[in-house]
Amino acid sequence: MKKIASICAGLLLILSTAVIAKEHSAEALEHAQAAVEHGKAGHAPVLVEHAKLALEHTLAGSLVAKGAPKNHLNEAAKSLQNAIDQGSLEQVEPATKSAEEAVGHIKASAAK
Repeated sequence: MKKIASICAGLLLILSTAVIAKEHSAEALEHAQAAVEHGKAGHAPVLVEHAKLALEHTLAGSLVAKGAPKNHLNEAAKSLQNAIDQGSLEQVEPATKSAEEAVGHIKASAAK
């Protein structure tokens, strides 16, 4: 009986981490897309705000993700950091491109 309980507990833990990773990825994607939209509109400060929020969720999702999704989230985090750095320097076009790269990686992490 203890063996079955242990197996069930382990399965619940695995499933819950997958759900947590997906929730963070969804939030990260929403903010990364908002960063892209504001970047295309030329609003660097708002791009930076959304990129920071996307980065927080991307890093949180990366902590519980495994395999290819984790790799994509790590790459998204790098792109988001670049977007933040570039946007802070009012370099809107490169920041927007970096945010777009992050969106691609976040979408790829969810597809796996």
